[in-house]
Amino acid sequence: MAGHSKWANIKHRKGAQDKKRAKQFTRAIKEITVAVKEGGGPDPEANPSLRNAIQNAKGVNMPKDTIERAIKKASGADADHYEMVTFEGYGPNGIAIFVECTTDNTNRTVASVRSIFSKNGGSLGTNGSLEFLFDKKGVFVIEREKIEMNMEEFELELIEGGATTIEKEEDYITIYTEFTDFGSMSSKLEELKIEPKSSEVQRIPMNTLELPVEDAKKIMGLIEKFEDDDDVQNVYHNLDISDELIAELEKE
Repeated sequence: MAGHSKWANIKHRKGAQDKKRAKQFTRAIKEITVAVKEGGGPDPEANPSLRNAIQNAKGVNMPKDTIERAIKKASGADADHYEMVTFEGYGPNGIAIFVECTTDNTNRTVASVRSIFSKNGGSLGTNGSLEFLFDKKGVFVIEREKIEMNMEEFELELIEGGATTIEKEEDYITIYTEFTDFGSMSSKLEELKIEPKSSEVQRIPMNTLELPVEDAKKIMGLIEKFEDDDDVQNVYHNLDISDELIAELEKE
């Protein structure tokens, strides 16, 4: 998991470009819309899904007034209607890829995802074919500068909140919990008055496949094509993210 979280956090830093930020905002607005529609209304105090969506929006530096407009629009009669759909398939060299989408046009999304797979040496599979390769986990990313207590004391608090793995980097700390402990960790961080940069349920690969760097870079290029699609919310895969691969990707 370490390589995956390390690369995700590097992308947080690299995500300041206008194109990346626009995509992050689009994703955050869709997450807010779905949370309001399906999670229990526009009040974040009564809607945990909306609280998480707002935290994630703040994590990509979305302005407060944009967040408020998104909540208001999602509450209105003319709100966009989104459907959550998933796709599973394989990229080159047998790398498993799980794609989560939020769309207002399923036919368009299916065609786009199938096209990205087929044009890049992959193939779209049937739903459920990859479920056994991934485990749902709660994933919380915290900026180190927001932690005011002693690190050892902080880790004990996290373990009490359900943390199973704590990965420490220079700027970020990534916390993993069992899927069932997602709410418990959210409550623990609220109790500690720490607002995470992101808090999500993610699909974590149970095992990863290591490829030569040049082959791995092609897989990461395929992942980026999925991430650039407006309907795609998240992309998960079981490629091993080595330090060598990260060093090559950072050059680009």
